[in-house]
Amino acid sequence: MTLRGKTVVITGSSSGIGAAAAAQLAQRGATVCLIARRADLLDEVVAGITADGSGTGGRAMAYPADLTDPAATDAVIERILADHPTVDVLINNAARSIRRSITQSVDRLHDYERTMAINYTAAVQLTLGFLPRFHEQGHGHMVVSSTMSTQFPVPLFSAYVASKAALESFARSINAELAHRKITTTIVHFPMVRTEMSEATDAYNALRMMSPESAARMLVKAADQRPLRVSLPLGLVGEVSMATVPHVVTAVVPRLLRQRDRQLADRNRHG
Repeated sequence: MTLRGKTVVITGSSSGIGAAAAAQLAQRGATVCLIARRADLLDEVVAGITADGSGTGGRAMAYPADLTDPAATDAVIERILADHPTVDVLINNAARSIRRSITQSVDRLHDYERTMAINYTAAVQLTLGFLPRFHEQGHGHMVVSSTMSTQFPVPLFSAYVASKAALESFARSINAELAHRKITTTIVHFPMVRTEMSEATDAYNALRMMSPESAARMLVKAADQRPLRVSLPLGLVGEVSMATVPHVVTAVVPRLLRQRDRQLADRNRHG
């Protein structure tokens, strides 16, 4: 595969992983359609890509929209389809994360509803919206930004992990039903990445994380090479372990993560 001349739609692209991926895709010659709520930041990302002047032929266009609003999502799909005769890749990258224990969520069903609205429902709506164009042109690829936390049990992120697991299942269903028609998906399992979303948790200030630029390269690989998944070795070990010794993993991993969080909290308190 080559990305030169391809049209790539990427959500959550006003900052962080999405903005970095948009720049890298444009550097490879793709036309990138950036979707996010914050129009001013989208314009800055587009301006940065335009000013890059790498000479690869890549372009960037901003499509501000609130993807939790179904009507706004339908409208942005229509705009992109009207502007671009071909849409080659859809990267569902926009996400919301909530760090809260299940016991603290018993009166907060809205935490789960809000997380599902952007992480799952919006991504499904976008995919369904572009699916007829994929059929018409005879190909299409959907990339899912997911998390290593779906590969082994992680405490405190039940709303986030559940929404990502649901989207992964949707992506696998697309492959099962449509891969023979050249409509395929890739699931990208990210580790912790240093973004606005992760920085909202003060306890993670001292945690070593992947940079947005490195995470973006995982998305570019998914869009270009189109494997079934892009994952780190640790995540693959987690999957194999959960398949073979789930009782051990379920007992050990959450305990280790709780211990890590206590150490991070102590480190933050003492500088």
